Amino acid sequence: MDSGFTLRAPRNDKRRNPMPAILGTGEHRYRVVENFAKLPDGWQLTDVAAVAVDSLDRVYVFNRGAHPMVVLDREGNFLRSWGEGLFSRAHGLHIDADDNLYCTDDGDHTVRKCTSDGKVLLTIGIPAKPAPFMSGEPFHRCTHTALSPKGEIYVSDGYGNARVHKFTPDGKLIKSWGEPGTDPGQFNIVHNIATDSDGWVYVADRENHRVQVFNGEGKYETQWNNLHRPCALCCCGGRSPTFVIGELGPGLDINRNVPNLGPRLSIVDAKGNRIARLGGEEGPGVASGKFLAPHGIALDSKGDIYVGEVGVTNWATSFPDQEMPAVVRATRCLQKLERVRE
Repeated sequence: MDSGFTLRAPRNDKRRNPMPAILGTGEHRYRVVENFAKLPDGWQLTDVAAVAVDSLDRVYVFNRGAHPMVVLDREGNFLRSWGEGLFSRAHGLHIDADDNLYCTDDGDHTVRKCTSDGKVLLTIGIPAKPAPFMSGEPFHRCTHTALSPKGEIYVSDGYGNARVHKFTPDGKLIKSWGEPGTDPGQFNIVHNIATDSDGWVYVADRENHRVQVFNGEGKYETQWNNLHRPCALCCCGGRSPTFVIGELGPGLDINRNVPNLGPRLSIVDAKGNRIARLGGEEGPGVASGKFLAPHGIALDSKGDIYVGEVGVTNWATSFPDQEMPAVVRATRCLQKLERVRE
């Protein structure tokens, strides 16, 4: 599907967006790239649940539109799509060192390992057959994956469970941990998961407003606080990694218009100390420099950030009395933030 399409020309309305916004401070400043995704004419991404970047800086956009996996180059040009008829509801995406993609589908309760052109290599879970609600058995609306240094697969699970599962590289269950609640090692929507090169496991415990940290066997170590509904979680690599955390804005009518709650991105060090915060002071929006609902994050080799947002799903929560602009469903749920280099 690499040819035969007419690409939509990017719009440049200087009256509405006179200059691209710059977010952050100091060494962590990012310029919003306006109209990044250049899709075939008539295509829409709708919600972008997750993004990943491969070794060639190709951007994989796991979305809930008619073409679940859209592949772009780092300038936003359309390369191809795949996954039509395969996925039920895009949720999580992780890429390994060999450019294999781990696609988490919370609509049919599976994780599929795929090649970069969409060939399915492994399926974990039984499509369309969830485990009983809160049973602890995999899966009931699983959300995301991460890999150990040995290639073992961690799966956060998710909406209908409160568990982390650990599998062998070929998909055999090793162990599980977690239960519903607010104590250490308990979860209230285990929404995302990441690992580092030392094997630590980081879990976005969304509705408990924290990220919990475990060793590779599921032993609780610590937690990061001062977060608001952490939803996306990306480890930036290295021996002392930084992390980018996507935080959702308020989900309740009573605090919908309260400032300084997001949606936003926070950059933290390996101990969870905040280094920078991008956006979120004045709530959600479609203007340059604002977010709708950050749900997935990836970085390329240049340090640029790609943000997938579920702005279509979240629109009625954030803007119950406003009609959703057409651009939200088309391309606005994918943003690129280009690192400012002095």
